[in-house]
Amino acid sequence: MLQTRLPSVNIFDPFTSMRRVQNTMNRFFDDGRSRGQSVTYPPVNFWGNQDSIVMTTELPSLTEQDIELTVKDAMLSILGTYPEAETGDDIVWHRHERLEGSFSRSVALPFRVDPEKIDARFENGVLTVEMQRPEEDKPRRIEIKPV
Repeated sequence: MLQTRLPSVNIFDPFTSMRRVQNTMNRFFDDGRSRGQSVTYPPVNFWGNQDSIVMTTELPSLTEQDIELTVKDAMLSILGTYPEAETGDDIVWHRHERLEGSFSRSVALPFRVDPEKIDARFENGVLTVEMQRPEEDKPRRIEIKPV
């Protein structure tokens, strides 16, 4: 059997170079989205069990007075304001990444919480909120009686 070999042809694709530059720029200006993460501020962590839930979030440079925390049924809301950055004729910014201005974030909780049984602490820029489920909403084991 006779085999013929075709010469390899290198076809120049100008878009390959453009895509390579775009990918490099995307990595340079990466804000988390290119890794499959959505960036919502402030980022929060939640954990708990069927009786309570704990939320933590980092809010650097704020004080307790800068943060408003509210809860209604199964919705927790955090509002706050970061101070505006310094401005002036003699200031030249080389990099400006820290947040400034107002922010708000509302998060649906996995169950309703008792507003009278919430413990919120703010220490070293970390807000920790522990929320208890109302007694009447906690799951109860039902005893099954033999016939």
